[in-house]
Parts: sequence; structure tokens; C-alpha cells
Amino acid sequence: MPVNTFAIGLILGTFVFFLVIKTPISFALLASSIITATYLEIPLMSIMVQMVKGIHSSSLMAIPFFILAGEIMGQGGISRRIIALTQALIGRVRGGLAQVNIVASMFFGGISGSAIADVSSIGSMMIPMMKDSGYDKDYSVNVTITSACQGLIIPPSHNMIIFAASAGGVSVGRVFLAGMLPGILLGVALMIVSYIIAVKRNYPKGEKVPLNVKLRVIWDAALGMMTAVIIILGVTGGVFTATESAAIACLYAFIVTFFVYREIPLKAMSGILSNALKTLAMVLALLACSNTFAWLLAYLQVPALVTNALLEISTNPVVVLLLINVLLLCLGCIMDMAPLIMITTPILLPVVTSLGMDPIQFGIMMILNLAIGLCTPPVGAVLFVGCSIGEISLEEAAKALWPFYLVMITALMLITFVPQISLFLPNLLMP
Repeated sequence: MPVNTFAIGLILGTFVFFLVIKTPISFALLASSIITATYLEIPLMSIMVQMVKGIHSSSLMAIPFFILAGEIMGQGGISRRIIALTQALIGRVRGGLAQVNIVASMFFGGISGSAIADVSSIGSMMIPMMKDSGYDKDYSVNVTITSACQGLIIPPSHNMIIFAASAGGVSVGRVFLAGMLPGILLGVALMIVSYIIAVKRNYPKGEKVPLNVKLRVIWDAALGMMTAVIIILGVTGGVFTATESAAIACLYAFIVTFFVYREIPLKAMSGILSNALKTLAMVLALLACSNTFAWLLAYLQVPALVTNALLEISTNPVVVLLLINVLLLCLGCIMDMAPLIMITTPILLPVVTSLGMDPIQFGIMMILNLAIGLCTPPVGAVLFVGCSIGEISLEEAAKALWPFYLVMITALMLITFVPQISLFLPNLLMP
């Protein structure tokens, strides 16, 4: 089939138009797909079929359970316990609350798998606490929003499941393992830059915590964090499928929240289910519409065109990978992560595999890249939530963001060009 340049311009142009007029992304994807399909005389029933195919995947069945488990633990007191744990362990250093914030986000991200949930839960406690202790607003917000991105690459993360499905059945367990070391790398890098800034601004140290108190908070928090352990060990150990481990984690989270912690009454479960359902509806709508959009792009041979265009610019793998990173960073600034994973994976995966990059490594590179976009104006959702909690303007936060942004870009480059950071654990534990 010859390349239909007008149709490609039509689908991309209408999509950008709908974004500019602030149409919700799901509707923008669907509307541009319908307009283009009508022009190409493709039956609208085919569009509906592709929407159903977008969510008709056994691997995606784990997502509702991940969302529900994160919602239960988020409202059940686990975030407060994780903060107490990290404060007891590392809160004594200069700028200790920033270190607590980063490590707490690392732990909580492994439970919720959502950067926005991380900022909303950890940030709502840590940002006011840091401000009351003498930390500047911009520093408090920036530490929170950048550390929240760890939750997207530290398993379990429903974005990893979306990538595995988009990449054509890549092992979810291997993707989970691949995110561990990059997530820790990002966390350590953020801790270093936070400490340097804390010393420069002379932020306070925390108080020493007695040993008996440390042991108590470790035990208290460990019960909640077992949710993530169940999922990770269950999937990577071959004991459960991703869906089964997520369902078991939901049951465990329910028991710990309502019968061990008992901070919220059982009747709160109706509100938790309602919130989880709203999140799930949004995610599934994005997946359905994104799959239709991606199918039309494939029909119009856009993946082949992009591959040829990138390789015509240069056959040097370093140059091509840098170009892909720049492209993803730009896209991440204006679109949400889930639809971008669905749309760009079929387009860019053939390019990187032709350069010898493992699909698992590409998945971690993509997710971290798009996570950085969540902290970047003009449509950085995590940045907006953090600024709202910290009561600071977007411009003021963005001005002080550059040291953290530089560290995240450095981590991204290491993950891009050092394969073993992503592939060591998958190759060791799930060869």
C-alpha cells in the first residue's frame, strides 16, 4: 500500500488540535481516529473492534487489582508508617526529611505503582512537614515530585504491564525485575543531589530515634510493604501469574488495613472501591482509544516511516538512541504515560531492536523517560499536584527543578547506554 501522507497528517493534526483545545486525551485519540478512518473509508465497526482489542488482554487483568491494592494501602495508613520507618533509619543526616521523602517514595511506589498516588499520599504529609521544619517550598515540592517517579519503574507498576502487552507479550516478571536497579539508581542519585542542596542551604538534621522505637516502626511498616513483596516474588518466582499475585495482594492489603492497622472503618471500603473504579475507568478508556490510534498509525505505515527516517539521519546507535530519548521527553511533556506507551512502543521498538537493544531495557528506558515528562511543564501532572499541595506556583517550582532534572537525565542516559543496569536481575533470576 502506498504511503498516504494526507491521512498521516490528518490523524496527527486533528489529535494535536484536540489537545490544544484541551480535549481529554481519551476523546482526542478517539476523535482523531474516527475522522481519519472516515477519510480512509474504514468501517467504524473496525474502530470499535480495535478499542475492544486494546483492553482484551489477559496481562491487563492485573491492572484492576494493582489499582485496588494501592488504593487500600494508600488510605489505610501505610504511607504514614513508611515515613516513620524511613525517618527512624535515615532522618538524622543534614536535610534528613528530604532523604526520608525520597526513600518513603521508593517504598510507597512499590505498593501503589503510581507517581500521582505517591505525591498525593506521601507529599500531603511530607511537604507540610518539611515546610514547618524550615525547608523552602520549592525544595520540598521538587524533592517530592522527582522521587515519586521512582514508583513508575520500581515494581509493581501497571505501566510495566501496559508496556509488556504493547511489546507483544514480553514477560511481566522480567520487566518487574528490570526496574529494580534503575529505580534504586534514581533514588540514590536524588538522595545525593538533595543532600548537596541541603548542606548548601543549611537545612536541619533530624533527631536520633531510640533502638526500641526503630524496631517497632520497622515491624509496623513491614506488614504493609509485604504487599509489594507478594507481587514481586510471586511473579518473578513463577508461583503466580501477574493477575493472581495482584489478586492475592489485594486480599492481603484488605486484611492488614482493616483487621491489623484498623485506622479506617470497614465502611470506608465503598469509597475505596469507588476511587479505584474511577481510576480504572480512566486507564481502560486510555488503553482502548490508544490501541485504536496505534492501529491506524500501523495501517498508515508510520512505524516503518519513523524507523527509516531515524536510520537515515544516522546509523550510529548512540545518535539514534539520543534522538529517541529527545522524542520521548518532548512527548512526555504534553501527554499522559499510558497512551504514549501504547502508541510509541509499536513504532519505536523495531528501531531499537534493529540496533541490538533488548526490549526489556527499552521498556525501562521509555518508562523513566516518560516519568520525567510528568515533572515537566506544560502538562506535567505530578508537577501540578505537587505545586498544589505545596501551595507554590508552577513557575517558582520549575525554576528550582533543574538540579533534580539533571540528575534524572543522567540516570536515564546510564540506563540507555549501560544495558546491565536493567538486564542484570532479569538475566540472573529469570534467564
